[in-house]
Amino acid sequence: MASFPPLKNDLILRTARGETTDRTPVWMMRQAGRYLPEYRAVREEHSFFEVVETPELAAEVTIQPVERLPVDAAILFCDIMVVPEAMGLTVKMVAGQGPTFPQPLTTPEEMERLVEPDVDAALGHVYEALTVTRTELNGRVPLIGFAGAPWTLMAYMVEGGGSKSYRAARRWLYRYPEASKALLQRTTDVIVEYLIGQVEAGAQMLQVFDSWAGLHSPDTFRTFCLPYLEEIAARAKNAHPDVPLVVFAKGVHHALDALADTDYDVISLDWTMAPDTARDAVADRAVLQGNLDPCALYAPPEVLRREVQRMLAGFGPHHHIANLGHGMLPDHDPEHARVFGEAVHEHSESMRTV
Repeated sequence: MASFPPLKNDLILRTARGETTDRTPVWMMRQAGRYLPEYRAVREEHSFFEVVETPELAAEVTIQPVERLPVDAAILFCDIMVVPEAMGLTVKMVAGQGPTFPQPLTTPEEMERLVEPDVDAALGHVYEALTVTRTELNGRVPLIGFAGAPWTLMAYMVEGGGSKSYRAARRWLYRYPEASKALLQRTTDVIVEYLIGQVEAGAQMLQVFDSWAGLHSPDTFRTFCLPYLEEIAARAKNAHPDVPLVVFAKGVHHALDALADTDYDVISLDWTMAPDTARDAVADRAVLQGNLDPCALYAPPEVLRREVQRMLAGFGPHHHIANLGHGMLPDHDPEHARVFGEAVHEHSESMRTV
């Protein structure tokens, strides 16, 4: 592994490991993105995938919110779709639609189109971006790497793009259960290698995004989601036991107990889950992350500060990483993101002095 500058702010890493800290760390999912004017300036000259695939541009965009906002981590500017791309599928980013697959997997026979990628070669630009970013951060905050979860990636690969119901992907689970498991396992193997490579390139914390986990019933979640999430965590921890792992399985309130029994150090919650209920379910088996409603950032600053105080009171003073319950939105005001971060810092410090 490369040699990097010493870390000056390790608050989020200590919190993720279950240590007691003097305040609550904060970052925001999608904190690097369209709501920032400096990001939009980059995008005026470069396409989305040009930014993702050019390490210097990815590093620049990753660091933009660290320069502007009181955050305790940077998360690499990248996209979960780089894994399906590495596996041989074509992905296009369509304005107003997000990622689309011109040729989705409509039957199990079409899995023959998938390749077993050389992950280092196919995703080397991501690794280089991590190394460049970590160097340029100069130890200011830790750098988070990430990947999409197997089910969420399968949902896109089969559906062909975003959907309200992901009916085609869910149909696969019932019509082709064994092929579904085979696809999920192939994707899992790539994800594990990819995440391990991210750590070796400079990532200091990892998050697995299962954005569409909430589409499952409890039974299908246990069959088609949980085993692969468990495997990713176990294999990543075996390779790098000291690197904190976060799982964000959106909408699976029923599975908090099961997730707490995996090797993930942190469970990230969406905004529909009450913090005290989650704390009761998880107890001391995992740190919790989240979970302010992203739309709370549209509120006037004084209202936003009250919402932050309410959120922090629900989680309590320790074993919590403040975040949103989903990502930043394109029309968010960067000033309100700053208020969010400052309010977390100020109120969490005051909670510890009472």
